Amino acid sequence: MRFPRLLLCVGVWALCGSAKPTERKERVVREAPLSTREHDDAQSFDYDHDAFLGADEAKSFDQLTPEESKERLGKIVGKIDEDGDGFVTVEELKAWIKFAQKRWIYEDVERQWKGHDLNEDGLVSWEEYKNATYGYIL
Repeated sequence: MRFPRLLLCVGVWALCGSAKPTERKERVVREAPLSTREHDDAQSFDYDHDAFLGADEAKSFDQLTPEESKERLGKIVGKIDEDGDGFVTVEELKAWIKFAQKRWIYEDVERQWKGHDLNEDGLVSWEEYKNATYGYIL
């Protein structure tokens, strides 16, 4: 009878010793994801295209021939290379990706604003917001 108790105590002790605390998660997401697509370099570069070019620009790149893509990417690299040394640094690339994401956010806000500003006066009243969001139900 003593052996099962000892075995139980050793088992509980081993479990407690191997337990990890849960990962602390923030309630607020600080930065939006770069893309809604799953990131897997081995399968496709869609995630990278969305992050680098922005979702709309990435869609237009999908329609181009390889030669046209190289030409357009060459123009974009010129914009990314802020110091003009012919190389893109990690900092320059991060700045470009943030720029592309902010541009997408501002364009989305503009689109959302137009959808809510029903009388097109540049302002969104509470009535316009309710009607655009919930319809005329309320």
